[in-house]
Amino acid sequence: MADPTTQTCSVCSVKIITGTAGGDRVIFSTGPQGSRAKLWARVCQYNKKAGCINEQGKNESISADDYYKDAPST
Repeated sequence: MADPTTQTCSVCSVKIITGTAGGDRVIFSTGPQGSRAKLWARVCQYNKKAGCINEQGKNESISADDYYKDAPST
């Protein structure tokens, strides 16, 4: 296996580590690491700017947990 490499998106500045044993990992600015599918569900599908490095995220299996949860109303 090749050594992991890190890419930084010029659009949203998120870091994606590719070439890891468990698949690509996304480093969000806050919270735990996630997948390309989670990044697509939360950012890329809305951003739609040229230069996004996560085109493959839309083709991954996106689960309900990948989207942001609505904040509980008070």
